[in-house]
Amino acid sequence: MKKQRPKYIMGIAIIVFVLMFPFIPTINNFLAIPTHLTLYTSEEPVVINPLSERVKIVAEEEQDIIALKDNEIFPVNFGETEVTYKYNNIPLKKVNVNVDESYQVIPGGQSIGVNLQTLGVLVVGYHKVGDEDNLKSPGQDIGIEIGDSILAMNDHEIKSIEDIAPIVEEAGNNNEAINVKFKRDNKLFEEKLHPKFDQKTDGYRLGLYIRDSAAGIGTMTFYDPLTHKYGALGHVISDMDTREPIEIDSGTIVRSTITSIQKGDNGIPGEKRASFNKKEGLLGNITKNSSFGVFGELEEALQDGPLSNPLPVAKPNEVKEGPAKILTVIDGEKIEAFDVEIINAVEQRNPATKGMVLSITDERLLKETGGIVQGMSGSPIIQNDKLIGAVTHVFVNDPTSGYGIHIEWMLDEAGIDHVNTLNKAS
Repeated sequence: MKKQRPKYIMGIAIIVFVLMFPFIPTINNFLAIPTHLTLYTSEEPVVINPLSERVKIVAEEEQDIIALKDNEIFPVNFGETEVTYKYNNIPLKKVNVNVDESYQVIPGGQSIGVNLQTLGVLVVGYHKVGDEDNLKSPGQDIGIEIGDSILAMNDHEIKSIEDIAPIVEEAGNNNEAINVKFKRDNKLFEEKLHPKFDQKTDGYRLGLYIRDSAAGIGTMTFYDPLTHKYGALGHVISDMDTREPIEIDSGTIVRSTITSIQKGDNGIPGEKRASFNKKEGLLGNITKNSSFGVFGELEEALQDGPLSNPLPVAKPNEVKEGPAKILTVIDGEKIEAFDVEIINAVEQRNPATKGMVLSITDERLLKETGGIVQGMSGSPIIQNDKLIGAVTHVFVNDPTSGYGIHIEWMLDEAGIDHVNTLNKAS
């Protein structure tokens, strides 16, 4: 038994060491060193924290892809290479380094008209139907809620309001129930609905207010000349009555002209007023309406702006507090650059909205609009000759300030793989 005791103690010691291994700072730092690093030619140097003063980052051979100085890696030219961590000249770990050209997109700023066709028809309210002694809403009675989307009736797909009237009238005349399929969030429901004859309108009714489309204005954020994809608005489009995000079947964007502006004030958001230029044709389609904006592909070139040449896109960690500019339209279709200040930048590693706080500092813009107004959402934000994000929301109690979203999340949402797309193009 005594002979086995040292082995037992040794086993316990090994288990304790293994459990503590990841928590030793030096070991932790070593494990944190990536095996692969992607840099961009327009970025600032990258520092990978050394394990100690005796650890140096070295390149095995002369090359012009990167430059090394004081454990900083400077991206220089496009290509692949590797560096080695050495402790007293003893190799510890190799890191593959890929230097890519910065992905570039064309910043927007154009005022656009947005037309959305809902998935099915959207229920936006109830109304009572019947005779004076027996008023009720048949749709509400079977459990249809405001914000639900009606997708089908009696196995007929519903795409517009016009699809509903003949089905309701036929069922009412034959005293039959309608098999209604509707969607709430990501759940599908199926219920029987008996239309009710309404004396006031002299017809059979569901007792529901419905909508099959939505329209508004916003601002183009970027256009990708390699893929023809675009991003705009920087936030989801919600129904004005239900306040719920609109699930779309299809959509389009058109040119729009700013005709006037209602200035914002404390507690009262301002807005751009515009007319749609439908005669000039569609700019593009809308394939997605998400928390990060609306996205699709353009069918024709955009109007040139003050920064109509492609600009590199910035990662969230490149956004700094300090001066920047936004591109937007406040009169007609003329895109102009206005001064803003980045008050706070959140270094997000995962997609999220509200990545930065900005304040309008441009005296002319403050005079004309009072700050950030509705319709300005999507206005691209430029800092240090890079596209860093888009304006999204105004602070209701302070229209001179608002939120912005990091451009990387909009690129991701648009379906643009800005590393692989660039490699394929080159």
